[in-house]
Amino acid sequence: MTEAPATIIVIDDDPEIREALGSLLRSVGFAVNLLASVGDFLRSGRPNGPTCLVLDVRLPGQSGLDFQLELSRENIQLPIVFITGHGDIPMSVKAMKGGAVEFLTKPFRDQDLLDAVHVGLARDRAWLENEKSLATVRARFDSLTPREREVMALVVTGRLNKQIASDLGVSEITVKVHRSQVMQKMGTRSLPELARMADKLMLAPGKPQTYS
Repeated sequence: MTEAPATIIVIDDDPEIREALGSLLRSVGFAVNLLASVGDFLRSGRPNGPTCLVLDVRLPGQSGLDFQLELSRENIQLPIVFITGHGDIPMSVKAMKGGAVEFLTKPFRDQDLLDAVHVGLARDRAWLENEKSLATVRARFDSLTPREREVMALVVTGRLNKQIASDLGVSEITVKVHRSQVMQKMGTRSLPELARMADKLMLAPGKPQTYS
């Protein structure tokens, strides 16, 4: 499948600045959404493909910095390039500590904005790819039985079959069967790869479950 096109979302309450930025970004091939407020963004939603947000700090209603904080609290990944005509050092420090790609003070060079947008899109592509990979691992993990999940959690710690058998109160043959099923369902023959999958899932060995 081909990747969805990259989209740059510009949120600025000044229509002239919006249009100027839109023209610049379109001139280098980006799809662009021009919005006047955070509320407009919330109503329109985020595009499916790689996205970067060019966000004015001062906006009617919710400010750009407040919106950044809200996204962080909701654990929503969205690269932000801040632009402002009224910036100061404390404001820029707050934005960058919050994970902003860049903090540009108007007037800024077109190339500085384009460079920042490219960095933001690279971040988002990496995040989307990681989420896609994680979704695949989660789906495979969901196909495991409860006992197979227990075995997987112990296998990736490096414990031997006989040790796992003792931990779970089952025979070593049973552990071998479960281990084979885990490797097959998770789509790997390598213990290091299985361990990386467990890390992605933040899987940790828990208390053994009882089975009838």
